[in-house]
Amino acid sequence: MRDEVRSEASGAGPFVHPALFYRSMREYMEGTVPFVLEGLYSGEPVAVAVPGARLELLRAQLGARADQVQWHDMQRAGRNPGRIIPGVLRAFADEHPDRRVRIIGEPVWPGRTATEYPACAQHEALINLAFADRPMTILCPYDAARLDATALADAHATHPVTVGGGRLSRSAAYAPDRVVAAYNTLPPPPPDTVPDPFDAEHLADARHLATERARRLGLSGERLGDFSLAAGELITNSVVHAGGSGSVGVWTEDGHVVCEVADAGRLDDPLAGRRPAVRGMPHGRGLLMVHHLADLVRTRTGADGTRVRFYLRLPSPA
Repeated sequence: MRDEVRSEASGAGPFVHPALFYRSMREYMEGTVPFVLEGLYSGEPVAVAVPGARLELLRAQLGARADQVQWHDMQRAGRNPGRIIPGVLRAFADEHPDRRVRIIGEPVWPGRTATEYPACAQHEALINLAFADRPMTILCPYDAARLDATALADAHATHPVTVGGGRLSRSAAYAPDRVVAAYNTLPPPPPDTVPDPFDAEHLADARHLATERARRLGLSGERLGDFSLAAGELITNSVVHAGGSGSVGVWTEDGHVVCEVADAGRLDDPLAGRRPAVRGMPHGRGLLMVHHLADLVRTRTGADGTRVRFYLRLPSPA
């Protein structure tokens, strides 16, 4: 499939990003196993990042060749879609800087929540920007039998090439920037949430107050420490990069503690927080850390300011 996919995506540069639409496990295997084997036979490093159950099925199908593949359970590695580019895709590509690589990545699966999905769609769109000049192929499977019409339409918009029913074609609906813009939105906080303002003189106070609220809402131990770090990074970013002030609100939602930091700045870089840290890089580590720590990060930015919202899952009741 390699040569056919590259030919169909001619003019797109060295990066190829097909969506594989499957309606059964047979179609899933027919679309993924040969893709992996073609890479191994041609000497290309291969990584697979799919939900756990499919991960085990693919490993079994590959038999002894499975040891030549790097494996990631996407339900863990990609629970926060904002972690996938730096922590899975870019990390693997950077391990092989002088070789073409191929990756199977399945960030959208039945069971993703409505809160998570917009971040998934934006992630798929941003892959095209993040790897436009990299010699690599990222194949993204989509369950056409179980995902809804919106997810399937977005897949056509975020992938220049599609594969389905044994047929490969260019996507006439390809428009990744439109998808990024469409999901640049957040619902308002709950009506009983009163954000606390802060400025440069009250950074520590704002972080401590937000962390104490998270503790009262049920976070503790290491996860409370993660919350404090993430909230502190966003509060500091607002002061340093967005006019010196902002506000922070904390609440619970669907089994998570949620923190939102709002300010008057505008986040113009769509890949902010999705690039791996580079030695000597003076900026850009704060949002990267927030993505690393949180179970989900959502951002809304525009001329009227920026809101960054992160989610940490509460412990299950005993």
